Amino acid sequence: MTAAPQTVRTASGAPGVPEARGEVSRAVRRRLLGAPGALPDGPEIARCDPYGEDLQLALHLCYALHYRGYDGVPETLEWDPHLLRTRALLEHRFESALRHDCRHRGDVDEELGALLVEPAEPTGVSAFLASRGERWQVREYAALRSVSQLREADPYLWVIPRLRGRAKAAMVAIEYDEFGCGRADRMHERLYADLMVDLGLDPAYGRYVDAVGAETLAAVNLSTFLALHRRLRGALVGHFAVVEVTSPPAAARLVEAMRRTGAGPAAERYYDEHVEADAVHEQLVRREAVGGLLEDEPDLAPDVALGIAATGFLEDRLGARVLDSWEEGRSALRVPLGPEGHEGREDHEEADDRDRIVSGR
Repeated sequence: MTAAPQTVRTASGAPGVPEARGEVSRAVRRRLLGAPGALPDGPEIARCDPYGEDLQLALHLCYALHYRGYDGVPETLEWDPHLLRTRALLEHRFESALRHDCRHRGDVDEELGALLVEPAEPTGVSAFLASRGERWQVREYAALRSVSQLREADPYLWVIPRLRGRAKAAMVAIEYDEFGCGRADRMHERLYADLMVDLGLDPAYGRYVDAVGAETLAAVNLSTFLALHRRLRGALVGHFAVVEVTSPPAAARLVEAMRRTGAGPAAERYYDEHVEADAVHEQLVRREAVGGLLEDEPDLAPDVALGIAATGFLEDRLGARVLDSWEEGRSALRVPLGPEGHEGREDHEEADDRDRIVSGR
């Protein structure tokens, strides 16, 4: 099997620009790299599958500029008016599809209530991994989730200045935990990087973007899309509620999967941490973040419900894609992982070589 593409790690921690997956993402990629060529127009983007590889990667490329960016891409492109116009067109296509596909959603109480019901026989990816997942599947799951988990709490910071009162205090309290209560070694993104090392994966930021499919990118893009728009602050709080409410039972199953497959102490620790912390977060997010927001701004209730429904919709699509692949004995990645212990070896060797050159060794 061909190993997943290598993404060179840089001193800034920024990855290389991922490879294009169609004409739209190719045009955006050219813009980032300073190559000639026009950006896609409205009709071209309107023809894209809103959940497809090309559109979702193009959106991911635009969003990355608001995080750590890319190696060799000027930071000034974060506010490039031409890219912002293209991003707005991509977002409109994505949002329109989500609103249509989630049009039968319930109200906030109904949507939250459904999240709190744990079936007698759990299904989904975490249940599969806990009961019969093999180590290669655990590794694939970790690589898939790394696209979001290596910046786990970051998107939600954008909503804090847009809230007030109970909702704001609750979001700050939960985020403080997510960022390790002031300790870098306890930050959840750092714990996830340690998990990846236990599984023989490369923990470099952005390392597996080229390997994951559109379903993963769509689920990751949703939080950034909601976070960047003040008008969608209610939907982002709804998204956050899904993450925190569903985390404890799923994390408990994933602890079992890590133990059963011998993933290692850091891998177990990451999910153990989420069983304990997110049980508290679940109460805070429901009663204070959601409750406080709707007390202050009751007109945002439809947006909160949309955020919950859209998150569930995209996560269900991702879970179905992963399970369909595994049930057939196939990789759930676009390009399968390399042998355990070899992931990222070239990256680390290149980084060591650069360090030796700089230091004169």
